[in-house]
Amino acid sequence: MFRFNEYVYEVYKERSFSKAAHNLHISQPSLSAKIIKLENELGLPIFDRSTSPLRLTEFGEFYIEAVEEQMKLEAQVKNYLGDLHSLKTGQLSIGASNVFAACALPPIITAFRSAFPNVNIRLTEGNTEGLEQMLSANELDLVIDNNRYDAALYAKELYGVEHILLAVPRGFDVCKATEAYQISEKALKSRAYLKKNFPAAPLSLFKDIPFVMLTQGNDTRLRGDRLCRDAGFRPKIVFDLNQQATAYMVASTGIGATFVSDAVAEKLPAHENLAYYKLAGESAERQVYFYYKKHKYKTRAMEEFIRLITRK
Repeated sequence: MFRFNEYVYEVYKERSFSKAAHNLHISQPSLSAKIIKLENELGLPIFDRSTSPLRLTEFGEFYIEAVEEQMKLEAQVKNYLGDLHSLKTGQLSIGASNVFAACALPPIITAFRSAFPNVNIRLTEGNTEGLEQMLSANELDLVIDNNRYDAALYAKELYGVEHILLAVPRGFDVCKATEAYQISEKALKSRAYLKKNFPAAPLSLFKDIPFVMLTQGNDTRLRGDRLCRDAGFRPKIVFDLNQQATAYMVASTGIGATFVSDAVAEKLPAHENLAYYKLAGESAERQVYFYYKKHKYKTRAMEEFIRLITRK
């Protein structure tokens, strides 16, 4: 119906086929033929050719109004596309556990907003199962997680490497005997404990103390169980908790030791009554990724966010 908008509108503006044809760089007979063909398809004339200059018919006035509305919509789409391309507008939905939402994401989001202040960022907290379901359902664009997602369904970008530390209440007698292995607050903040010459504490030294663990299925729990098993004992668990930050806070009250990532230990408020220990073994180290769904359209906001995290 609107195949010849450009031609019709030019004739309407000029009130003349000859002037319109000149502006459009086509012959007048060719222009007239296109308009007549359109009018025949519509079944009504757009122009009253009995007047000079040309005038619109009643239907022609309605048709031109529709053309102008379409032109406005096209302009809005072009403007919106331009805004999206330059990120003057846009949406970005990110999922994370409460630990990553509190510790890892704030500086990244701050840097992104500094570069693209008009992009609306929505942050959703949850556990791995819930976040992966939302990512699969396209309710989230990106998820940061230390668990492994199906490589057939999700692409990933490395955020960093976490190290599992042991946090033990200083009131426990074992802390006096293991003082040589303890990570000082200075070494924790500077990450000096990651140097090869910094000693890892034998986990077997802590086999008799109580532990605050995360619930089954959590990656930190899986790694904690494996570390204890490799050290030759089963931990005496006094609490099973859902969140690592909660386990950390409970441990700080003196109830039991807990396994905690260095991201939590470094970023959350330090507790003077907790002693930290470096642990050895493959289970004490894990990679953290930003996951996104394969074959999903990658928005400009997603591209820029991924570019930000990969160049950090």
